[in-house]
Amino acid sequence: MAYLKLYREKLKHNYSYLDSLFKDQGISWGVVTKLFCGHEGYIREVIDLGSREVLDSRVSNLEVIKRIDPKVKTVYIKPPPQKYIKEIVEFADVSFNTELETIRILSDEAVRQNRKHEVIIMIEMGDLREGVMRDDLIDFYGEIFNLPNIEVIGLGTNLNCLHGVMPSSDKLIQLSLYKQIIELKFNRKIPLVSGGTTVVLPLALRGDLPESVNHFRIGEALYFGVDLFTGETIEGMEASVLELFTQVIEIQEKPMVPSGEMAANPQGDVMEIDEELYGKTAFRAILDIGYLDIQPDYLTPKSPDITIVDASSDMLVVDVGQNERDLKVGDMVSFKLKYVGALGLMNSNYIDKVIE
Repeated sequence: MAYLKLYREKLKHNYSYLDSLFKDQGISWGVVTKLFCGHEGYIREVIDLGSREVLDSRVSNLEVIKRIDPKVKTVYIKPPPQKYIKEIVEFADVSFNTELETIRILSDEAVRQNRKHEVIIMIEMGDLREGVMRDDLIDFYGEIFNLPNIEVIGLGTNLNCLHGVMPSSDKLIQLSLYKQIIELKFNRKIPLVSGGTTVVLPLALRGDLPESVNHFRIGEALYFGVDLFTGETIEGMEASVLELFTQVIEIQEKPMVPSGEMAANPQGDVMEIDEELYGKTAFRAILDIGYLDIQPDYLTPKSPDITIVDASSDMLVVDVGQNERDLKVGDMVSFKLKYVGALGLMNSNYIDKVIE
């Protein structure tokens, strides 16, 4: 059976790297665990690193976090669905919000539960995913400051998550200015400017981050060490905290070109034939994973002599050339992962999850 492996020491290394970076710049931060899809073992590894703030987009995952350590500060990082307000107030100490009506319902539920619920208001800064429009901010804050059992602790934004709009010092300075305007208008202190995600990390590394941005929420960089500006690994970080291992279930020498009348495959693709390949053969290995678990585009073979051909629902076909590694049925083939690919694997019941 294919399995996903988390390397504890690599995770610890990346966490220490980020923690030192943020401490040196006076920035607080939390770990985003939505990649782990509520897997208790993997979440426990994050908490054991010393993280006192954990962020997730599923309330059931926050319940897992609270079960592991009730003292960890939990943050719900998307506008709360009204159906789950009761659970969000119970299991999330903080939530990200953009809708007045939702915050009013959070307030009512917090009163019922005799809890204080903290909120960070997300502001639209150009990527057009979630966020209050900037022209509406003053009226918006005027409403929520008066709601019982609601404490406004910050404002924030998301960039690059939908349309690929990249962060810049100018955009983050604008975000900081809105904090100042709101504080002056209402004579209320807003402690956090949560402008930082993995995509903003290169600005912090280059020293281009405005001082007022004092909160980061990091997932992808922790698990993949990636600079989203360049696509390269950040110097000093580990790129493969998570790796996929798959088993060879068939390996045979076969023609490199299919034979017979061609039509669309189940994915709707029609193969283009490279005429130079007629008459040539190569060893093809079939691995025990497929589209049901992951899109092949999210996989990178660790061995340079392996090329992904394509997949069906539950089998992945790779070209291993003349099989100089002498792969056999039962051998394991490993892959590096992209974030979205790892997310799919974590959500698959057919993939074992192990820790080294």
